[in-house]
Order: sequence, then C-alpha cells, then structure tokens
Amino acid sequence: MKATALYLDSSVLGGYFDDEFRDATRELWSQMEQGRWQFVSSVVVDLEIAKAPERVRQLLRDTFTHSDMVLPLTEEAEELAQTYLKHKVVSADYADDARHVAIAVTHEIGIVVSWNYRHLANLRRETAFNGVNLLQGYPPVRIVSPLELIYGTEEETI
Repeated sequence: MKATALYLDSSVLGGYFDDEFRDATRELWSQMEQGRWQFVSSVVVDLEIAKAPERVRQLLRDTFTHSDMVLPLTEEAEELAQTYLKHKVVSADYADDARHVAIAVTHEIGIVVSWNYRHLANLRRETAFNGVNLLQGYPPVRIVSPLELIYGTEEETI
C-alpha cells in the first residue's frame, strides 16, 4: 500500500518539541517511519522557521531529505493563495496560511496537517478553502491536526 502524502505546515514541526503537542506529533513521525505517511512541506515552511530554534530547523533538514519533499511556491499556487485572500478565507496578515493550502492543492496533496486551529485546522476554514477550490476548479483538501491522523490506523475489533 502506498503511503498517503501529507503536507505539514510549520506548526507541526514546532509541535514535535512543544509540551502540548509533542506526543501526537511524535506518533505521527513514528507512523511516517513505519510507511503509513509520506511527508511533504514547502519553501514557505522553510522561510517561516528560519528564526526558529535550531532543533526545529534540524528536524526540517532531517525529515525532508530530498528536494522533491519541499514543494515550491509556484505562480499557480500564489494565484490561488491570493484568491483565498480575496475571498477572505484568511486575512492578508495570514497570507502564509493561504500559501500552505494553495501549495498543497496545486501539487495535488489532499491533506494539510496543522496545529493552527485558528486559521487552518477547523471546519469553517476548511469549508471556505474548499469553496474557493470548487470555484477555481481545484479538488477539495482536508485540513487536520495530527490527532485526526494518528488514531484509527490499526485494525480494531468492535
């Protein structure tokens, strides 16, 4: 079975070391190492964590070891991000959040993973992003926290 591709935003990398998010984030990494998930990220994440603690930057380097795992901000993705902003899915102050989603969508990554509940990982935002996607001819995207991914990965008996 092919691993499902996940786009990780910078909050997930930071969550690897954060007391509140550490356990779930590290379980997600463990599942990736077991072959369940394929992680991708983008140049936007690289820019966002440029001033983060060294251990976060090192995690980025250790996790995304091949250039094809770090997606570019293409002209198409930037145009879609600007469309999200125009439709007020998020405000211009959070343009990078729109870029994360746009990069994932334009690179056909169907799941964005984030600990950012305010601007990304919530039903209202996901619905708004997908409304724009539909209008622009793009497929829907799921925006979830690591918690929504790490459970239910094993066969369970009822």
